[in-house]
Order: sequence, then structure tokens, then C-alpha cells
Amino acid sequence: MTPMLPIIAKARRRLRGPAWLRWLGGQVRSVEILFVALAILVGMGAGGLTVMQGALARTVQHLLFDLPESVRLSGAPPLHWPQLLVLPIGGAVLVLFNRLVRARRRSLVDAVEANALHGGRMSAADSAVVSGQTILSNGFGASVGLEAAYAQAGGLLASLAGHWLKLRRGDVRTLVGAGSGAAIAAAFGAPIAGAFYAFEVVIGAYTPAAIAPVVAAALAGAQTARRLGVVPYIVNVQRGPEIHTFGYLLYGGLGVTCALIGIAIMRGVALMEARTRAHLPGWSRPIVGGALMAGLAALSPQVLSAGHSALHIDIMASVPIAFVAGILLAKALASIVSLGFGFRGGLFFASLFLGTLVGHLYAGLLGWVAGQSILNAGNAAMVGMAALAVAVVGAPFTMTMLVLSATGNFSLTGAVLAASLVSSTIVRQLFGYSFSTWRLHLRGETIRSARDVGWVKTLTAGRMMRRQPNIVPGDTSIAEFRRRFPLGSTSRVVLTDAVDRYAGIVSPIAAHTEGLDAAEPVATLAGAADMALTPDLDIAAVMRQFDAAQRDELAVIDRDGHVLGLLTEAHVRRRYVDELEKAQRELFGER
Repeated sequence: MTPMLPIIAKARRRLRGPAWLRWLGGQVRSVEILFVALAILVGMGAGGLTVMQGALARTVQHLLFDLPESVRLSGAPPLHWPQLLVLPIGGAVLVLFNRLVRARRRSLVDAVEANALHGGRMSAADSAVVSGQTILSNGFGASVGLEAAYAQAGGLLASLAGHWLKLRRGDVRTLVGAGSGAAIAAAFGAPIAGAFYAFEVVIGAYTPAAIAPVVAAALAGAQTARRLGVVPYIVNVQRGPEIHTFGYLLYGGLGVTCALIGIAIMRGVALMEARTRAHLPGWSRPIVGGALMAGLAALSPQVLSAGHSALHIDIMASVPIAFVAGILLAKALASIVSLGFGFRGGLFFASLFLGTLVGHLYAGLLGWVAGQSILNAGNAAMVGMAALAVAVVGAPFTMTMLVLSATGNFSLTGAVLAASLVSSTIVRQLFGYSFSTWRLHLRGETIRSARDVGWVKTLTAGRMMRRQPNIVPGDTSIAEFRRRFPLGSTSRVVLTDAVDRYAGIVSPIAAHTEGLDAAEPVATLAGAADMALTPDLDIAAVMRQFDAAQRDELAVIDRDGHVLGLLTEAHVRRRYVDELEKAQRELFGER
């Protein structure tokens, strides 16, 4: 056996990676400026991947729908029936892709879930599947955006870099947020919005330690995209009059309206998905959804894809209120159908487009009721764009900065922020989730943001328990029990029944009480016989069990009732406080 030890040690060193990589990882962990430099490299990579994915999806659209070079799908002229057939064909292609990659056999982890539950660890295979599904769905015209693919690719690049360099859990989470934020910054040409997206959506908190790497990555992503020819996202709207107190109140009402519409859309997607899963074979869902999308696209191509061109057309053109209402209803239904029938993508940009329609309609209806123009239609469209996107995505400062970057209108920023905060507050109160966390909730997860709760899931009763506790059969006499466990020898003993299953816990103090019949079995003194923990319970569930049992200790048992270990409430509470303090130190960058 001894000659094998050097071979095993050498193999372990190889598994840990090259020496230079371990050295570099140590430097990045200890020198903050190197971590910022790493974030810049990740941001550049995320920007390049964003440009590549966007170009690929647009190329597919132009080829399939025979579009002129300067026209995007949502701004195309009315489509003919051969072009409409592309949508159900796209559903069939998506089904084939899912079968080839076996996408339905596992839950695909996105950047938000990775940061909340897995310490930033993302799977390259999962990310490739998500990106492929999103590009196919968008390329064939489904009413979804590419933002899911952008953020997934940027987050994956960051996750791989962090784990290659063996970075700390908190550093990997920050890097994943930086990568995803850089991708969004590249997509919209808005580095500040990308940085806030990283904080609000992917990291789940504004952390002082993350400011420099996240902002640096977002700037690098936006600059990379610009150098590769991507034009920053700019919306030219007529600058409206200065907004006073009454205007803020009206825009607050627009925020309420957008919140309710956002909740309705998210619930509509969940309801549609549940109904189609229950009544349609899995292989048919995208095909049927594509056929329904073809019917909607026959009414107007503006319902297709993310809606970039449609947004500009409807803002710049003076269109009737009835047309705006019709497009709003059709686009909302198209998004619900696309996601509910199994197409993959995000609601980020779709919510921006829908928000402009809501704002435009809101201003028009107010003017119609009052008999005169009350709100500037362009300003209302921008406020609605941010407020509805906040309702769906859940990032008020991200959307405020996005509108500011797109319009350059500082006088509008206050109204945008006010409506966004109203929308965010109402959605949290009435619904409690953003679109990404709502879909996780439907899968059975309990997270409400990307805030790191992975340690709660991994800190289980099985990991915390004391193994090999004192165990005796329950039919042992009290006299024998006293002999084996004199006072002061231990604080508790676990009992088992005739078939070696858990039968309760006895304190030696109770067994040494005067007046007991020494011949009686010790099982007569047992407590908590019907209360025990399973090894897979996380620390939050364990604490709830202790609160319900009103006991200082509980046994941990397997499915057959055999004792695995013992856990005390004091130890669990101490571990919980230690982990909270550790998370707090990471939040403020205390290494």
C-alpha cells in the first residue's frame, strides 16, 4: 500500500490544476485590483458573446422571414402565409432540439438560481441548452427576448473563471453578477443599467465590495459591444414639459396600472403553462403555440420577437388609441402563448415594449376623459416602459437608469423612478416575485431573489448532527441504565426498540430521580418518541422543528427509523448565527 501513496498524491495535485493557475487564483483572492481586472476580462467576454448571440438570432430571422437587411421582424410589413408557417415549424425544431439535448430530464439553472442556491456554480451544458432554446425561439419569431441567453452566457463565463481560479463563494457570486450585468450592458449600450441589473437581479444586494468589479465589467461589456458595431439603445422622444406634483401623482397611478398588468401577465404565463402541460403532449406544445402565434402575427407582425422595431415605430408615429390598445392586448397574449407553450426566452424587452404601450394608452385615455392633453405621450410611454419592466423583472434602479441612458432626459428620471418604486412595492405586496423567481417558485423553490440562501440549503441536519450518540435498547432496566450512565457522564441517551428503530430520548438526570422502580424499563422515561429529524432537512426547517417540539435535542433518523445521530438546538442556533455573520462579512467585503 505504501508505494501507492506518492502516485495518489501526484494524481490529487493534477486534479487541483496547474501550479501557475493555483498561484494566480491565490493572487486574485488576495489582491482586489486583480479581481477587478478579472471582472473586466469577464465583461469583455460577455459583451462579445452578447453581440454574437444577437447577430445569430437576427440572421435566422432574416433568412426565415426573408426580411430586408435594415428591417427587424417586429417592424416588418404584413407577413404572407408562407412566412407565418415559420412559427409552427420553429416549434417543431425546438421540440427536436429539446429531444436531442434531453432538456426535459433536468431543471436548467440560470444565473439567478445559481447565485441564490449554488454559490454561483453554473453548468456549461445547461447554459448551452438555455442559449440554444432562446436563440431558436427568438429566431423563429416567438414573442420572447434574448436577454435570458445574454445573461446566461455572461454568467457562465464568470462562473467558469471563478471556479478555475478557486475563488471564494462570495467572489464567484459577485463575478457571476458582473458577467450577467455586462451582458445586459452590452445589449442595451447602458453600463449603469447593466451594473444595477447585476446588483438587483443577479446578486440580490448592493454590496460595497462588488461595486468596483461589477461597474468595471459593465463598462467593459458595453464598450466591447460598441467596438463590435452595436449601436447604443436610444429612444428619441419629444421632451415634454417639466413635471410637477400633480404629474407625479398621475405617474404614480401609471405605476399602479403597470404593476397590476405585470402580475396578470406573469400569472397568465403560469396558468397557460400549467394548462398546456396537463392537456397536451409535451412534443406538441411548441408546435401548437407556434400555430397560435401565426394567427396573432397575421394581425400584426409587431407581436413577434422581442419588439425592438415595434417600440420605435409606435413611439415615433402618431397612432390611434384603439390601435395601441389592440397591439397591447395582442403582444401580451403573444408573450403568454410563447412562454406558456414551451418557447424559451425572457420577458425583459417584451415588458419594455408593453410598458410603452401602457403608458401611451394611459396618457391617451386621461386626455380623452379630461377633454385635453394632460400627460405628454412620449414621457408617459417611457415611464410606463420602466414601471411595467420593474413589475416583471423586479429592478427599479436598473429600469430607471435604462430609460435615462436611452432618452438622455434627466427631467424625466424622477417620474420614472417614482412610478418604478410604486410598481415594485405593489408587486412585492400583492405577488411577491419577479418573473424569474416566480418560475422557480412554480418548480418548488422558495427563493424570492438572488440573495445567497444556498448555505441554508446545504447546511442540513445530516451535516450538523453528532454521529454515534449514546444508544441503548428501550427495554433496559432503570437500574442498568443508572449503572451505565452515572450522573455527569452524558446529558442525553437515545433509545431504540426491539427492531433497532428510534424510540425516544432519556436524560440521565430523569433516570436518577428518587422514587423510581429500578426494575422498570427505561423506555417509560422516554421523551420525543414521535419527534425526530431527517438528514436532508435544511437548517431553517430544523429550527422550525425545534420550535414545534419544544425540546433541547432531537434525534436524526433515516427512512427506516434507524438512528443516524443527535442534534441539539443550541448547536443549530450557534451554526446559524455563525453563517449569518459570515454572510454579513462577505457583504461588506471583509475577507
